[in-house]
Amino acid sequence: MPGLPLIIDCDPGVDDAVALLLALAAPEALDVLAITTVAGNVGGALTARNACLVRELAGRPEVPVFAGLDRPLVRAPVAADHFHGESGLGDLPVRAPARGPETAGAVDHLVQTLRSRPAGDVTLAVTGPMTNLAAAMREAPDIVARIRQVVAMGGARREGGNITASAEYNIHADPHAAEIVARSGVDLVLLGLDVTHQVTATPPRRARLKGLDSPQARAVGQLLAFSARTEAEIGLGGPPPMHDPCVVLWLLAPDLFRLRPCHLAIETESPLTLGHTAVEFRLSAGRPQTALWGVEADADGAFDQVCDLLGRYG
Repeated sequence: MPGLPLIIDCDPGVDDAVALLLALAAPEALDVLAITTVAGNVGGALTARNACLVRELAGRPEVPVFAGLDRPLVRAPVAADHFHGESGLGDLPVRAPARGPETAGAVDHLVQTLRSRPAGDVTLAVTGPMTNLAAAMREAPDIVARIRQVVAMGGARREGGNITASAEYNIHADPHAAEIVARSGVDLVLLGLDVTHQVTATPPRRARLKGLDSPQARAVGQLLAFSARTEAEIGLGGPPPMHDPCVVLWLLAPDLFRLRPCHLAIETESPLTLGHTAVEFRLSAGRPQTALWGVEADADGAFDQVCDLLGRYG
């Protein structure tokens, strides 16, 4: 039986690359129909190239890559290459991929795929700014009812921000897009810093990867080591959180996470708190549920899943 039909929308990015390798290791559970890319952690040309390189590393050349929008809907672009390196892939060697992106754009592909497949069939895993998805919803509002679920990494409540004092990067990078998605009525699961800061690549966990003898596991180990050095250099301290992999881990093992229903709103006006996620658990007729918000994660269980998935490449 084929796995869950899935489109991964991402901005690789160190942790996006890890998430892609995990997802592409489990074709029996996740039927990755396509990878769509967007400008975010680095520019759009680099995120598309990086997705193609990760697809190649995973040995999944049949999965198409579609390059998406190269700037946010409204605000000026804001990159995060200080976290991900100039190339976006830390210190992994980069080159031109054997096969580049498709000629069609990501937004058109999202619209066409969602319209052509049965309603409620396709899940979207979003690990970058929500620019592509919001643009597709704006262009073709009918697709909202056709999406099975959107599972995204983004936002912060208890933990505060990681790009500003109150905003998480993916939402801050395109808050207007996130607000469109939050207001759309789509079935939305949001895994923000409140849970991703619980799933960290501690030294003992990273050491487990050294026992997995494959190019993919070695690449993940190298990416996580780069993130650990970056966290130390920037002065954040502590082991690096595995932000984007949490989306894939939730899709494969949702019991590892605890979610709470919430009403979600995104700050789009204030220059001080732009991209802040207002997460309200006190629901009412005037504040209905619009999302499920991640509040707790089983970090040891999550890393067991990481090792199991990377072990399949052996």
